[in-house]
Amino acid sequence: MNPRQILVSLWTLVIKEVRRFTRIWPQTLLPPSITMTMYFIIFGNLIGSRIGEMDGFSYMAYIVPGLIMMSVITNSYSNVASSFFSNKFQRSVEEMMVSPMPNWVILAGFVLGGMARGLGVGVIVTAVSFFFTDLSIHHPLVTLGVVTMTAALFSIGGFVNALLAHKFDDISIVPIFVLTPLTYLGGVFYSIDMLPDFWQGVSMVNPILYMVNAFRYGILGVSDIPVAGALVAIAVFIVAFFALALWMLERGKGIRS
Repeated sequence: MNPRQILVSLWTLVIKEVRRFTRIWPQTLLPPSITMTMYFIIFGNLIGSRIGEMDGFSYMAYIVPGLIMMSVITNSYSNVASSFFSNKFQRSVEEMMVSPMPNWVILAGFVLGGMARGLGVGVIVTAVSFFFTDLSIHHPLVTLGVVTMTAALFSIGGFVNALLAHKFDDISIVPIFVLTPLTYLGGVFYSIDMLPDFWQGVSMVNPILYMVNAFRYGILGVSDIPVAGALVAIAVFIVAFFALALWMLERGKGIRS
């Protein structure tokens, strides 16, 4: 395929993915906004008023970056995992595999579709947060870079999950038993400075802690960890996971019997 044909095939795949989740927006875009509104009301207003300030900010303002990042992570991941597994289940993925479209284009198309949903939900949650607190972005480039890279990383993770899944139940195991605990323990609702030394050390091996704190630095200008190291770590994970997903796709892992 020449470069123009590759661009057309990639664009077609991305548009298909975007239309898929926008067509069923009551199931994909609306629930995260309602869930995060509940977080803002319960944690931000009711509990936050008793906690007071954290790192010099109101508790509501402090948790907003973490809640935005949590919605981006879960929606990027679940979009690619459910979409690609549905293609496997319906055997339509075989049509893509026998087409002249390179495997990296197939992977990139699903990842960009997952990023579109994750970032779209992130924008919606950010808009909702303005009803509860005032936000001013301190470092726009850091904010945009972190949220984009995080959406890409978890979209690739969703693709790997879909490749390995054998039934629909398999694509919910990782979000329930891995992503949710790591997200809740990733500093969304608290600063790790509040933890005992042992649990601070345990928290440092949680990759989501770096993403949440780097994003919080971009918006509020405060972070529990060095932001430069977090950006490098996310970039390394993206390259490693993309290479792994492409290697699995090239060998038909989870696709060929």
